[in-house]
Amino acid sequence: QVQLVESGGGLVQPGGSLRLSCAASGSIFSINYMGWYRQAPGKERELVAHFTRGGSTAYAESVKGRFTLSRDNDKNVYLQMDSLKPEDTAVYYCTMGRFSYVTDYWGKGILVTVSS
Repeated sequence: QVQLVESGGGLVQPGGSLRLSCAASGSIFSINYMGWYRQAPGKERELVAHFTRGGSTAYAESVKGRFTLSRDNDKNVYLQMDSLKPEDTAVYYCTMGRFSYVTDYWGKGILVTVSS
């Protein structure tokens, strides 16, 4: 089993920044997919950012230029969120998988609230 734990969420004013972290533990044999999703109240879960098969990053149009995805090994992935907007308010979920674009594992989610 693989456990994912997110941290770094909270309340921030519009225009502010937060950095989400996700740490994986457990039986990690081969992680080939990492990304972040979010779910706003009353909406479906959506992809925010992920690493593509070639190792580059891809972002939802709504966060391009404001969010930055990074990782430091197969166990930790980060989402730097700048110039936050109220519409970024959501529960953010870290996800990882054994194969490209396959979400085998999910964190419990962490709340990000952007409000003045």
